Amino acid sequence: MTSAVDGLKQRFMDMSQPDADGVYRDGAAKRKARTDLAMDCLTKLWQEACQTVSFDVPQAGIGLGAVGSLARGQVGPSSDLDLVVIYEPHALTDQQLNELANKLWYPIWDSGLDLDQSVRTRAQCEAVTDHDLPAAMGWLDVVPIAGDTQLIESTAISILERWRRAARKRLPELLGSAKSRLDEFGRMAYGNQPDIKESRGGLRDSVLVSALAASWLADRPHGQYDDAVERLLDVRDCIHLVANKDTNMLLAPYQARVSAMLGLADPTLPSGEREAKSIDDLQTLLARVGRQIAFSLDSTASRAEHSLTHEKPRFAFFQVFQPRGGGKRQAPTFDVVAPGIAKHEEEIVLAPGADPKSDPCLVLRAAVAAAEFGLPIAPGTLQNLKSCPIDDRTWNDESRSLFLRLLASGPALLQVWEEIDFVDIPGRLIPEWLAIRNRPSASAVHRYTIDRHSVEVVTRLGRETPRGNRYDDRHYQALLLAGILHDIGKRPGVADHAAEGARHASTVLKRMGFDRDIIWWVTLLVREHLTLSEFATGQNPNDPNVGDELASRLDHDPLLLDMLFDLTCADGSSLGATAGETISKQYGWSKWRETLVRTMYNATRYHM
Repeated sequence: MTSAVDGLKQRFMDMSQPDADGVYRDGAAKRKARTDLAMDCLTKLWQEACQTVSFDVPQAGIGLGAVGSLARGQVGPSSDLDLVVIYEPHALTDQQLNELANKLWYPIWDSGLDLDQSVRTRAQCEAVTDHDLPAAMGWLDVVPIAGDTQLIESTAISILERWRRAARKRLPELLGSAKSRLDEFGRMAYGNQPDIKESRGGLRDSVLVSALAASWLADRPHGQYDDAVERLLDVRDCIHLVANKDTNMLLAPYQARVSAMLGLADPTLPSGEREAKSIDDLQTLLARVGRQIAFSLDSTASRAEHSLTHEKPRFAFFQVFQPRGGGKRQAPTFDVVAPGIAKHEEEIVLAPGADPKSDPCLVLRAAVAAAEFGLPIAPGTLQNLKSCPIDDRTWNDESRSLFLRLLASGPALLQVWEEIDFVDIPGRLIPEWLAIRNRPSASAVHRYTIDRHSVEVVTRLGRETPRGNRYDDRHYQALLLAGILHDIGKRPGVADHAAEGARHASTVLKRMGFDRDIIWWVTLLVREHLTLSEFATGQNPNDPNVGDELASRLDHDPLLLDMLFDLTCADGSSLGATAGETISKQYGWSKWRETLVRTMYNATRYHM
């Protein structure tokens, strides 16, 4: 027996195909067309179900509604359908509800689409959204399809009102969910094979922005943010078309075809080079839209938190009688932590009177303060810092010192670097950085993009040497600089990125104004950053010629060997592939590899 939803998945796919030249265009119009088709088919399916059940379905007291991507008008070519039957108690018996639900759900399953379905009373819908945060965010958009549409609409209004009343208490939980996803899925801008829904800057974050806006604690951004969400939905649609299934993972086998479908493949380039260039461009696209969505979430969350703070009076009743306060609200306080930089409401902000346009070191002072105090830079402050008069020729003693303090800040560097990179600060200070920014790695053991991997390496470089001593300031500074620059030579068409990186590192450090010794140490470490690992896995440590050759490459300097060992360990252990890796199933570092490297290190020390 046929139904209104027969072959609906294939119909979605047929109406979603790219144009004759293979490019997917008008994604928003295609999503609207799929949504309209789904709603029309589901309306007819409801009518068919009501006609074929063994009882009379009442006109009031029960209806079919859409939630999730269908309610938001964002249905993809292979998206599942999120549906709910909402009913009043005693409108139907349990047996009748079950019979009606079967008439609805089985035809959808038979159509090839995945289905997330539920049957609930209005009270049950409210209870779920009160206690299940992910469900609450998904149910802030409930759209009636058929049946008692007034019941669906009143339920939707009730859920929204309850959300607004509870949002002030649930804001920490809401922001905590974003932090948990960040810890699990990482940042979309830095993933070689990202989950474009769950990763930071992905589609789930756009739902969170809408949830914050729906709470009335803060308005949501528009303009560039809306464009970024639509472009990311285009990427999602292309993944569905290439994979022919509902998935949000941009896996390596999909990337070249997705890039071509998005119009990123240059037909004038030869095969092979064309695909590689298009994948680089796809990664750049994801980084741009992901950072825009993540920044929009941060700024919306910041405004929501501030609105809660300022709902509370800054004075107690007894202050009215104190002459010092004059019976008035007290002005906000700023805890100045560096020239032009202050802490305010758990964020790093510009101090009163600070002028970004006249202070080139202000942005690095803000970054160092954020890293050392473990606080985010306020979104508005980040935008203001863009006007700092910085470029690759503005380095001086203060900026060099601040840059080194930032590199030495440990794991806090990851968040701060992401913040200042969103407003293009690293690329203005070090133009060579732009060549590796957002670039995916060709190696399967790399989870992260090259720039993110480089920052990860720096966070793992400590002051303790392999022998238990401490590096002096100058050698530690050189080690940190080698960490951030070790892959600066990974550019398209470069066969030996270590040699290419050494050339660029020398140029960068000369321009920054470092002395000759530090420039030489860093250049040597960048040039040889693969050598210890390659010798450890391909040479015999008991061969005296091997240890002597490696020692000679390091000028027979034991401290340089210590630094190379630490750089090698940080490089290998920060690839991102671990025993729990679910993407590549390849491991870049292990106890076995570390043992090999240490054995070669000891053999080389013997020859020094």
